[in-house]
Amino acid sequence: MSKYSMLKSFYAHESWQQFRGAIIAQRGPVCQKCHKVIGNSSDCILHHIKELTPENVSDYNVSLNPENILIVCHDCHDKEHNRFGYQPEHKVYIVFGAPLSGKTSYVRENMHRGDLVVDMDRLYGAVSLLPVYDKPNNLFGNVIGIHNLLVDNLKTRYGKWNNSWVIGGYADRYKREKLAEDLGAELIFCNVCKDECLRRLEQDEDRRYRKDEWKMYIEKWFDTYVA
Repeated sequence: MSKYSMLKSFYAHESWQQFRGAIIAQRGPVCQKCHKVIGNSSDCILHHIKELTPENVSDYNVSLNPENILIVCHDCHDKEHNRFGYQPEHKVYIVFGAPLSGKTSYVRENMHRGDLVVDMDRLYGAVSLLPVYDKPNNLFGNVIGIHNLLVDNLKTRYGKWNNSWVIGGYADRYKREKLAEDLGAELIFCNVCKDECLRRLEQDEDRRYRKDEWKMYIEKWFDTYVA
């Protein structure tokens, strides 16, 4: 079955129709984006915050989860999907903080499918096939080259991405503020204390053989961070 057939079949199923009716009855026919009253309930669109795909459509924690649903009008739905003349805003966010401060988790919780994420750890993994916590020093030149190319793409708004997220430590105030200025980006600080980062390291099974190495990264970040 094709991608579109799978999604079409889901939306035609009785379970979705009942779910849709219950959500509209509970919340009322009002757009949760622009707050406009939608005159006909049949014009209410139930928008999935986490986009439905063939891989997750059968997961009811995604497809039939009220917390993953917004009631929207046609206009706001078109804006959300950049359709019918609406262009993406190309917003850029720089998410910074210490190692294990939750930067990647924050981005995952707030990004949408089709956003561009620039993350040194992930770039290391892409070129080495190693876990993201294993970053061979000899690949740094290649990884930073890819990173800088993507940052240049953000400066010129090259590509069809929606929003973009740049993840990094950026302990140096001058460098992060200069980057934010160059990219027209909003800075988002994952403000987590050193003790909490070290506690997370102790509980991290993936890094259990590299705790000394990552403790050094955490200590270095807090030693060099300037608010």
